[in-house]
Order: sequence, then C-alpha cells, then structure tokens
Amino acid sequence: MGFTMTRQRFEELVGDALDHIPREFAAAMENVVILVEDRDLENPSLLGLYHGVALTERTSHYGGVLPDRITIYREAILDICDDEQDVVEEVAITVVHEIAHHFGIDDARLHELGWG
Repeated sequence: MGFTMTRQRFEELVGDALDHIPREFAAAMENVVILVEDRDLENPSLLGLYHGVALTERTSHYGGVLPDRITIYREAILDICDDEQDVVEEVAITVVHEIAHHFGIDDARLHELGWG
C-alpha cells in the first residue's frame, strides 16, 4: 500500500539524513552527488543505488570524471512505509547504505553491521 508524501518533504528528509552523517565522513565524500528520483526503471523496488568508483578503488589515474551518483528512490521507499516515521527511518538507512558503498563497504559487510 505505502505512504504518501510530497517530493519536497521527501527531499527534506534526505537532507536531514545527510546532516546526520558524521562530519569526518561528509568531509571525505569526494566527487559525489545525491539525487532523488521516483524509481529505478530496471528494478522498481530498489530503494537506493550508488553508481561510481568507490574511494577505496580510486587510483592516481582517477580524475576528470563526472561525479559519482547516489540515487534515493522516493516511490520505492514510500511503498514500504506506513507512516512518516517509517519514511524517516528508511531514508536514513538507505542514505547510510549508499554512502557506505562510496567508501568501499560492500553489501555483505553492511549486513554484518546491521545496515542491510
């Protein structure tokens, strides 16, 4: 069924989640942009996606490239939430999960840490 929320409010929640990222991590995020889209067309239930080269995989040849992208999928998240508090929690989890990929942490390790 899902929960209904304006795009503006959803984007505010993504901004709030980013504001809670520890300062050291936020400062270390290099060449990355955070986007909000409605859905991933290939996988409509996907909540978020990191597309880029993780910091742990960048070499001295890395440069002159477009920013990495973290996309948070609004409608997919709203589909699994019953109320605004659910959305707040799921957005925070998804933002942390995708930022972790930027830092080179894979899904298996995220699951071990409880951020699956």
